[in-house]
Amino acid sequence: MMKLAKKDILGIRDMTVDEINLILETAESFLEISTREIKKVPTLRGKSIINLFYEASTRTRTSFEIAGKRLSADTINISASTSSVVKGETLIDTARNLEAMNPDIIVLRHSAAGAPHLLASLVRQSIINAGDGAHEHPSQALLDMMTIREKKGQLAGLKVAIIGDILHSRVARSNIYGLSKMGARIVVAGPATMMPRNIEQMGVKACTKLEDAITDADVVMMLRIQLERQKQNIFPSLREYAQHYCLNRKNIKLAKPDVIVMHPGPINRGVEISPDIADDPGCSVILDQVNNGVAVRMALLYMLSGGNE
Repeated sequence: MMKLAKKDILGIRDMTVDEINLILETAESFLEISTREIKKVPTLRGKSIINLFYEASTRTRTSFEIAGKRLSADTINISASTSSVVKGETLIDTARNLEAMNPDIIVLRHSAAGAPHLLASLVRQSIINAGDGAHEHPSQALLDMMTIREKKGQLAGLKVAIIGDILHSRVARSNIYGLSKMGARIVVAGPATMMPRNIEQMGVKACTKLEDAITDADVVMMLRIQLERQKQNIFPSLREYAQHYCLNRKNIKLAKPDVIVMHPGPINRGVEISPDIADDPGCSVILDQVNNGVAVRMALLYMLSGGNE
């Protein structure tokens, strides 16, 4: 079995196709554990994992915690609002103090791009990037790829449309890196004010109309507007945004009949996606993404702990 030759999981950009496949295959093997009556294995007994979150999170933080506990690791959650950060402690000092407690893995979410990379260069523990600013969110892209592969049987050759606030989305960036490596064809769409300059250099096609992007798409991935990262108002109103970029029963007909609809959450119903599409078991795989997120994060914790040796 190939080994994941990494101390840290910092982004999809620096992963190879073989590494992505290895993580996805390992995650698929962990899915069964979540269906057991007793959802626990002793694989990481004696290991300690710290979830250090400087930003709000429901799915990512909870699934990392559940992943660690299902592998029997000791899992500790730290929020910036309840830590010494509120007393002025820097990220570097926090990390060095945590390092002195000898955990095995630190999972970090931070508003500053590059924060996990800084930690990885300072501490001997493995660092997992759980989202850094508008930069990357590798575990989300991995669970998205796992879900697509589960539903479509492959990634290569699929048309994937990513719609919304591309400029501020770390999910979009990591998915573009990952899906491109795996052979998918990516089209992005959103208001011009939410589109990075020269995004075509990432190997994607860019549109300003949702309809152009989702036509004949195999996968449609809707994104939340990242209001907390926007320095100024870059669209007139949520109502106007929804008129042009909300996925609904009418425009989804432009995609392939067996299209799957994805969303990293949290969903703003009626803004980027209509409730009837979000809740449609015939096309929506949003809850499958959440389920697969636990398996992917179990795989990452397992592999960084030497479980693949």
